[in-house]
Amino acid sequence: MKTAICLMFLISCGILLIGINSHADSHQKAEMEKTTLLLDWFPNVDHAPLYVAQENKIFAKHGLEVELLWGGDPDAPLKLVAAGEYPFAVSYQQSVTIARASEEVLPVKSIGLLVEHPLNTISFLKKTGIKTPADFKGKKIGYTVAPLDVLLFNAIAANAGLAEDDYELINVGTNILAPLLSGQIDAVIGPFRNYEINMLKLEGAEADYFALEKHGIPDYYELVIITNDAYFENHPETAKKLMKAIQEAIQFTKENPDDALKLFFKANPDARKDLEELAFRDTLDVFATTQIQSEEKWNAFAKFAYEKGLISKTVEAKDCFINVLEK
Repeated sequence: MKTAICLMFLISCGILLIGINSHADSHQKAEMEKTTLLLDWFPNVDHAPLYVAQENKIFAKHGLEVELLWGGDPDAPLKLVAAGEYPFAVSYQQSVTIARASEEVLPVKSIGLLVEHPLNTISFLKKTGIKTPADFKGKKIGYTVAPLDVLLFNAIAANAGLAEDDYELINVGTNILAPLLSGQIDAVIGPFRNYEINMLKLEGAEADYFALEKHGIPDYYELVIITNDAYFENHPETAKKLMKAIQEAIQFTKENPDDALKLFFKANPDARKDLEELAFRDTLDVFATTQIQSEEKWNAFAKFAYEKGLISKTVEAKDCFINVLEK
């Protein structure tokens, strides 16, 4: 009888515990905060830590259910966040600087980092014989984004002692590699060192590149996480939770690159594996090592942008970013 009573007691306790756990799970799901993060471009390994946070339930650990969406246009996410239509997006330090300095200020700021150094390059085939930026004299140079790419190339060329009539700039739009491979242009500004360089490698073409920050352009943050001023004022804890999760996911990615890449492919099964694997290995070293953004770095690029005419008025670094994990 005692055995039967004990058995019934244990079964009752088990049922009670199951009920408590089920209630806790339901309560946890009910408390999960839904939010959206717009991507700057179609899903690629630049975003790998974001997919790690999603697939490895790091967002959930921090109380968030995050939807990752691609806006279909690199300019759209910043504008949509500025308009208050979405809370967060992946963007660029240059774009935030331009937004804050525009005639009608777009009220966005960076709350954290994804990629902390430039990926943009000036790329060329080795057979052109280009060894230094001074070798651009007499060459045809492609560019993709006006006026930013034009301004950046002219600054690098001037730093190498060239005048603007020493070379010809040609707008190639988004068709970066075809005119380079066909010989229509000798070099192009715009390719990312982790993507287009590896695409050329997979095409069997021997290519090289100049990193912008090593040839006269201030070092800048390639990918930042942005929000709207008003949204941040009303939801500072949501921003903090998002950046804590992303910081943890970046650390996981750096410490467990093979697992991180598997999680990326799990979320994006149609991704081109040979290219993404090469790109991922070339991106690991530039994923953010900290979420504490540098005021000096923001000021340096803003000063450069103003002096070169990219923006028509000065902009304060404090208006462009906030270190939410310091708060």
